[in-house]
Amino acid sequence: MGSKHHLLTDAGGLPLASFVTAANVNDVRLLLPLAVVLLPKTFPEKRPRELHADRGYDSEGHRAFLELLGIEPHLRRRGARGEEPLGHHRWPVERTFAHLKKNRRLRTRYDRSHHIHRGFLTLGCIKLAQRRLERLC
Repeated sequence: MGSKHHLLTDAGGLPLASFVTAANVNDVRLLLPLAVVLLPKTFPEKRPRELHADRGYDSEGHRAFLELLGIEPHLRRRGARGEEPLGHHRWPVERTFAHLKKNRRLRTRYDRSHHIHRGFLTLGCIKLAQRRLERLC
């Protein structure tokens, strides 16, 4: 049984939202649930101006939805060559995934229950946020 972790971070790599899906689920199906997390109901001025994602999340409908929300989408287009790579926007997310994979229960899925694995992913994100706060204080 395989699983895939979907992660939304800020520009510094701090986890904001995480989802666990089966390994055979397309990435594009999780863009809207991740984008809904970006919609604070009480503070609309705190909404991010840009969203960077790899080509697994590319869809014209999703681009239009993000623009409607006032978020500029920077999604790599499928099959396009010569575009600017996400490079420096992508590495904080990859670094966060690497830190999460240091946790044994997230590196290899031992649990049959989706809820338990989701709980360990949430605990891993909380642990990363705690470390960030400790560095700031």
